[in-house]
Amino acid sequence: MTTTSRSSASATPDPRPDAAGAGRTEGSGVAGSVATPALARAPLRRLPAQQRSMARVRRMLDACAELLDEGGYAALSTTRIAERAGVAIGSVYQFFPDKKAITQALGLRYLDIFSARVSARLSGEAFDHWTDGVDAIIDEYIDMHRTVPGFRSLHFGDVVDVQLLDGGADNNRVIADRLRDIVAGVPGAPDGGQLDRAAAVAVEAADAVLKLAFRHDADGDADLIAEAKLLVRSYLGRHFAAE
Repeated sequence: MTTTSRSSASATPDPRPDAAGAGRTEGSGVAGSVATPALARAPLRRLPAQQRSMARVRRMLDACAELLDEGGYAALSTTRIAERAGVAIGSVYQFFPDKKAITQALGLRYLDIFSARVSARLSGEAFDHWTDGVDAIIDEYIDMHRTVPGFRSLHFGDVVDVQLLDGGADNNRVIADRLRDIVAGVPGAPDGGQLDRAAAVAVEAADAVLKLAFRHDADGDADLIAEAKLLVRSYLGRHFAAE
């Protein structure tokens, strides 16, 4: 797999922590809107053009996150989202065609938040070898699972659709591409097809073990989380030990 086939959802966002939630224009690529990077990639009927409409959309996403934690995707509805957000149901349909589109926008918001946190963490720490950054990446994922509303229920969307983030690629592929772009900027990290493949394998492996860690423990089984870190770090270290 080459680097030229990345999905549109893999572009690295503004690394500032508020970039995924604040109503700003940079990075959206849409003139005349105040859409965040996540919303600019989501299947909205129209993008919010004013700060007031952007605030309404953010309330809808926040409501969606709360409701996912309370009852899961099956119990989610546009009516419940409108009620929780304090907006008319017509306002919801003004921007989103259905509840799946809202969860897609929320998943893209999570992807941007995760990317910004990982970027900040990796740029703010020094590592003996770039593969040691694996622990920091997994730590950020674990912290989001424990503290970010809705994330423990939706994650990056597999409970709704394995291609929720981008209709042309699996969610884990989108995540791997995003992390690959971030990691490529860490001093000592290689670039090219080998890193593409390694990132894809590492994300799939970590995803499987972390799901196991949270299957029966809401905070995540500490031993299994440690195993996920060891698994990915050892795998990458074996491939890139001399780089």
